[in-house]
This record gives sequence, C-alpha cells and structure tokens, in this order.
Amino acid sequence: MEGDQIEIPSHFLCPISLQLMKDPVTISTGITYDRESIEKWLFKCRNSTCPITKQVVLDDHDGNVIITPNHTLRRLIQSWCTLHASYGIERIPTPKQPPTVDRACIAKVLSDAKRSPQLRYTSLQRINSLLSSSSSNTRTKKLLESSGAFQYAASILVHNDDEANNLETISRREKEEALSIVAQLDDGSEGELKAIIKKNDDVLIDALIGFLRSGSTQSREQAIGLLRSVYKVADPDQLASAKLDLFFEIVNIIKDQVSTKATKCALKLLVELNPWARNRVKAVESGSVSALVDLLLDGSDRRVSEIALVVLDQLCGCAEGRADLVEHGAGLAVVSKKILRVSHVASERAVRILASISRYAATTKVLVEMVEVGVVAKLCLVMQVDCGAKTKERAKEILKLHSRRLEV
Repeated sequence: MEGDQIEIPSHFLCPISLQLMKDPVTISTGITYDRESIEKWLFKCRNSTCPITKQVVLDDHDGNVIITPNHTLRRLIQSWCTLHASYGIERIPTPKQPPTVDRACIAKVLSDAKRSPQLRYTSLQRINSLLSSSSSNTRTKKLLESSGAFQYAASILVHNDDEANNLETISRREKEEALSIVAQLDDGSEGELKAIIKKNDDVLIDALIGFLRSGSTQSREQAIGLLRSVYKVADPDQLASAKLDLFFEIVNIIKDQVSTKATKCALKLLVELNPWARNRVKAVESGSVSALVDLLLDGSDRRVSEIALVVLDQLCGCAEGRADLVEHGAGLAVVSKKILRVSHVASERAVRILASISRYAATTKVLVEMVEVGVVAKLCLVMQVDCGAKTKERAKEILKLHSRRLEV
C-alpha cells in the first residue's frame, strides 16, 4: 500500500501496530484494535490486560476472551480507502467471519470420535478445520486445549496396533490427521505440550520418529516441527538421552530436502541436542557431517547455511566430528567458501570450525589441503576486511599455527 502523500485518520490506526486496521475488533475495555495484533498480544504473548487501559480483559462463560468485530469502523475504513484510491490506497477486504465455536461444539466432536470408530476420522478432520481458521486460531486453540482435544489426538498418534491389549486398529490417515492437530501446538502451548510428554513420554518420540522414517512429505515436515517443539520443553535428561534412531532420521530429513521449513527445523533440533557430548557423537555416527557438507554445497538459502555452520561448529567440538570433516573431499573447501560470502554469522562460525581443525586435527595432509583449497588465502582476506575482532583473532591464530607446523 502506498499513500505516503496522505495522512491516515488516527482512529483508523491500530494502537498496537500503528498500521491501518484491516479487521478492527473491540475488546471488553472498549478499545478497538486490529484483530491480528490484539490476538497476538493476548494469546501468543500471554497478556491478560488491555494495552491502552491496563484493565483486565474479560472472558465469557466458556473462558474465551470477548472480542467483538467492529463492523461500523471497518466499513468506514473501507469507504475512506475507496475515496482515496487515487493516492494509491488499496481497499481493505471484508474479513471472513470465524466459525462459531464453543465448548459444547467441541465436546460433541470429541464424543463422536471416541464413541464411534466410523466417525473418528471425520471428527479429527473437524478439529483440524477449526484450528485452520486463521482468524480464530488462537482462541479456538485455547478452547481445544481445555477440552482435551490435543490429548485425544496425541492418544491416536501414539496408538500401537501391534500391542496385544490394543483391540482397536487406527488407520494411517487417522494418525496423520492426529499428527496435524498436535503439530499445531507451539511455544504458546508449553503447558499442554508438557502434559502430553508426561503422559506419553518415549512412545510419542517413537511415533514421531516413525513418521520421519516413512511418512508423507507433509507428515514428515509436521513431525520434525513437533519434535523440535517437544524437545524445547523437555527435561534436560530427555535431551541428553536422545535416541540414535532420532539422529538418523533427522539426518535423512536434511538429505532428502523435504522442504526448506523441514530442513531448518531439523538443523535447529540438532543445535538444541548437540550441547551434550554423547549427542554430538550420535549425530556424527548418523552421518550428519557429510549431510551438512552436502547441504552447504547445494544450499543457496542464507539462513540454512548459517544454521548448518552452527551445527558443524558444534560437531567439530568432538574428535569424531573433526575426523569426518577432514575426511570429506569437500569439507574444508566448502567451509572456507562460506567465509565472507553469506553473512557475519556464517563467517564467524566457519572460522571457528577451521580453528578447531587447526588446533586438534592439523596433520601435514590437512595443512597442505588448506593451502590448496584456498583456506589460507581466505583467512588472509579476513584479516583485511571488516570482521569481528574475535573472528580476526581466530584467523590470525590459525595462520600462526599453520605457519609453525609447516616449518616443522
């Protein structure tokens, strides 16, 4: 939207974002906000007061925050946009009204799912549909949490048809639908995630590993995202004792390039698991160093390259990781290539990796390779350009070590 030449009336601006409101709604304190901004303030940021008046925002009898669409103001804004179209002002669209959802509605859906196997799949689809309504997502999610919908979906997800005491069979599509529901729990649902982990523990991790191994593209993406959410709220003991199978499947997500989103989730999960030495060894054992080097060779996404270098830096903190990197034909070359070509973060991590190799794995063969693939030349360049002081210090240290050892 253009419109720099004209002043937007102040009462058309959201008090939070200071942008023209597209879907004005009024809360119990009488203040009007853009729906997206106030829902983020209340539900994602977990505030319970009005940003302007500081008064507590009231709930209805179902525990839902009272948010009322301000149709009159929205129509005024639309009329103002139309009148000023010549200034480049685009008319805001009329927002779709979210479906009416209450506790009784959700209770009926859950009752149908539990009572009749024939209704289970359509009931899970219905829950997913409620969650997918973008304008009501946060409010509906809170209601679904308190109604036990996520706990029910998790029970479907972890159901094992092979166990002798399980007389009921859950179909693959039902499990995929359940995964899609539970995967929508995010940072704002920490309590619900912890409750699901406590109840299902390793069974949940095993179920998600199964989806990583043999799921559809969508379910693999959802499973890696949910695993990251689970481990973000897990106890340190659970993080430190992550299964080797998990590392193999994380690496497969990276190798298969399921999607950019899935790759980033897989890399971030490795970052969060790797502070523990035993996990670094498992990550190396699962082939992660080779997968990361190949990813850096193919990758053009800046953020993917940055996180991949962070993981590689972590893995070079153990002898096994350093050995795998120097044994890879393109390992040192691709790390060197990323210096000064991606970002300051990438350059810093790449130099840290080379410093680890120089300190602990610098055989004559490695030193010669560092010259041949341009590592030394790149480090000399680092000394001349605007890099961080620590990065320059490390580059200088590498060059000194390199010079001494070649002289010997």
